[in-house]
Amino acid sequence: MLAKVTSFALVGLDGVPVEVETDINKGMTSYELVGLPDAAVKESRERVHSALKNSQFHFPVNRITVNLAPADIKKEGSHYDLPIAISILKASGQLGGASTDDFVILGELALDGGVRGVSGVLPTLISAKRRGFRRFILPFANANEAAYIEGAEVYAVKTLSEAADFLKGETALSPVQSKDFCAAAARSSYDCDLSLVRGQAVAKRALEIAVAGGHNILFCGPPGTGKTMLAKCIPTIMPDLTFGEALDITRIHSVAGELGEEGIVTLRPFRTPHHTATTVSLCGGGNSKIRPGEISKAHRGVLYLDELPEYSRSALEALRQPLEDRKITVSRAAGAVTFPADFMLCASMNPCPCGNYGSRYRQCTCTPAQIKKYRSRISGPLLDRIDILVEVDAVKYEDLSSDKPEEPSSEVKARVERARAIERERFSGDGIDLNAEMGERQLKKYCNLSPECREALGGIFEKLALSARARARIIKVARTIADLAYSAEIEPEHILEAASYRTFGAGED
Repeated sequence: MLAKVTSFALVGLDGVPVEVETDINKGMTSYELVGLPDAAVKESRERVHSALKNSQFHFPVNRITVNLAPADIKKEGSHYDLPIAISILKASGQLGGASTDDFVILGELALDGGVRGVSGVLPTLISAKRRGFRRFILPFANANEAAYIEGAEVYAVKTLSEAADFLKGETALSPVQSKDFCAAAARSSYDCDLSLVRGQAVAKRALEIAVAGGHNILFCGPPGTGKTMLAKCIPTIMPDLTFGEALDITRIHSVAGELGEEGIVTLRPFRTPHHTATTVSLCGGGNSKIRPGEISKAHRGVLYLDELPEYSRSALEALRQPLEDRKITVSRAAGAVTFPADFMLCASMNPCPCGNYGSRYRQCTCTPAQIKKYRSRISGPLLDRIDILVEVDAVKYEDLSSDKPEEPSSEVKARVERARAIERERFSGDGIDLNAEMGERQLKKYCNLSPECREALGGIFEKLALSARARARIIKVARTIADLAYSAEIEPEHILEAASYRTFGAGED
């Protein structure tokens, strides 16, 4: 007897329907699984066999052929266990006349018949809904994740027996209740706040400008000056996630298997990979299944690279294309997958190997050659893609011990949101949202410079030997500074402040 059950495969973040076809015929006892399965899918035979027996079903002693169609897509993961088991039950008549035609089924089986959670449920449901599927049988462990998809009728099961009884109509299951994203977001909070950062007024100002315009930023200063703490405060002054942004982020983290119990990401990601991270771990990839890397996991959030010169040259250079395109295409032998990578880059570094070059309080012991070699680990093209470069120094003891309250993140966030509202209104017909995303067409349209501004920028361009890209980035930063000041036009003082954030990279430019 032939039975068919629908499941799904993930190619990147997109789901593809997979028909699990099971044919049971008389003949020598055998079990054949075809359809380009990987090792995890091939091992499903033993899990399905034990789960059926321990759930009081019998495993047919016949010739069993299971086909995962279409056969030209590689099937990966353990989520085919439950649909394979259901199709065997249906083909062997153990489900009676139960119909599975309306359901998409996913789930990994334990040997005792329990159903374990799987990764990639949320992007699978989104893709399935787009293809017209509305009813799903999923592991109970994935119920929270599925609860945020409107219009999906999701039934969460804990065991194979529960799924079979539900399909036969012997057990009634209530669909998973929808959850409110706003309520989940209200329960979340950040650990850091700018009010905890003492001093560093220049760095805080640069941070505000960077977040308001979506600009990339680099902090350079001796150890212990608060660079990491400043970076951790970036998400606290970014606008709250919208539900659409949260779904975009959750799709990536679901595929990566990094979702928490809440089932959805409620705070902006802050990814800080170690400086020993490989190019593949940053960009994504894998031997068989192509998974998202750190730059995709930082989508709609912050990618923080501490000790920037310590990263491998290949890893740093791999950032150049995603910083421009806001996405990354990972090509491997298994295929090519495009992941979103719209993140804000924040990096920090010491000014020299000993860390004290330029400090007012500590003596540098490095030679000019050592300093030059250390800074040359960061290429000019990468520095060109960083809009704001800030040199920070040690905080005075008076500032650390002062009782004067520092400005909290909430106040800075309010100014950032007002500036971003101005930007969204300005770019409403251009397909972009932030000043950092402007191309040459938008620069000419929205950043007309007065003769005074042109003269100031021309002098800076010659003095600092800037590149054309660096010039454009100064204008973008100046536009953001003007927006924070509620100025319709870019003024000379805005150009001068924006240019002050390029002095560190002048030699590299």
